[in-house]
Amino acid sequence: MSPHARISARIGGIAESATLAVDAKAKALKAAGRDVIGFGAGEPDFATPESIVAAAVAACHDPAMHHYTPAGGLPALRQAITEKTKRDSGLEVSSAQVLVTNGGKQAVYEAFATLLDPGDEVLLPAPYWTTYPESIRLAGGVPVVIETDTASGYLASVEQLEAARTEKTKALLYCSPSNPTGAVYPPEAVEAIGRWAVEHGIWVIADEIYEHLRYEGATAPSMPVVVPELADTCVVVNGVAKTYAMTGWRVGWMIGPSDVVAAATNLQSHATSNVSNVAQAASLAAVSGDLSAVAMMRAAFDGRRKTMVRMLREIPGVECPNPLGAFYCFPSVAALLGKPLRGRTPRTSADLAELVLEEAEVAVVPGEAFGAPGCFRLSYALGDDDLAEGVGRLAKLLSEISG
Repeated sequence: MSPHARISARIGGIAESATLAVDAKAKALKAAGRDVIGFGAGEPDFATPESIVAAAVAACHDPAMHHYTPAGGLPALRQAITEKTKRDSGLEVSSAQVLVTNGGKQAVYEAFATLLDPGDEVLLPAPYWTTYPESIRLAGGVPVVIETDTASGYLASVEQLEAARTEKTKALLYCSPSNPTGAVYPPEAVEAIGRWAVEHGIWVIADEIYEHLRYEGATAPSMPVVVPELADTCVVVNGVAKTYAMTGWRVGWMIGPSDVVAAATNLQSHATSNVSNVAQAASLAAVSGDLSAVAMMRAAFDGRRKTMVRMLREIPGVECPNPLGAFYCFPSVAALLGKPLRGRTPRTSADLAELVLEEAEVAVVPGEAFGAPGCFRLSYALGDDDLAEGVGRLAKLLSEISG
């Protein structure tokens, strides 16, 4: 018998994506005939705009797209990303500073893999997207969680970051608008954090995937634009998934100093080679086009956001901050825990989420997945009728606790 473990400790220690797990369970129950409404996956319910699909169809018929292309991305797409970035955020970069990746997740992982050595610490404000800590650990880094709460609107302060900083601190993960909370850092906070990072020589990995999904006049300025001195120690990750309803096309990118991007491109050349050429062609059409479809989707999300916030706030014991970005609500249900409901007494938000799925046929993601026990994440990127029905079921069930 071999003395070696079948699965490496590095891979065996990875936690399953909770959001995808909840979505898969909800879909399995629906397939079994249950009337489940899922608030789990962060995925727009809109179809990809037709002009983008048409570009993909044309690419399928182009023999040039039937072969390997540069690992770093189609030159035309990399150039278009630089132009889109300047247009949308004001950040000016060259195409040598752009790496096209297989979705935003690969961009996040490759950024950490390129920057971190074993033992390097990464400051990670919580609640955080489930993939961040796993990517940090896979790269040999150590996530250092910075806890936030409803009182702060889920925003980390410079004082909190400084208190957590050590000699091993290499980077900060910064996401605004935020998944999972929908929080948006105001410009003065963006500048303060950026200047703090420059002062202490700390890298910033800035996730801007939700840049266009902002409400009530909120702005989400790009940190290296607000603090130009940060540009040489900042990596921006982004993609087409959320803005253009292209989650399944799997195209993202990272932008950073040319030496970092060159190193990450070398990694990608061995890991996956080029991103699907057809998906890249579709993404070229997306980032080169206007934002009219984006505006339509944002208006729909805004209406759903208002409905969800209002309905959640009407549930006794539920505290729901007002999200100003992305398409998530992140209410606290801590006041409902430890109280009997339908013959059970849920002690954690994970317990309560399981009970909600079984009793109300509503799928939500518990806060434990995001480093924030006592909360739920609900995506409002689903149809209006399902949203109202699903939150209504949740409210009816949870109201039994106080009733």
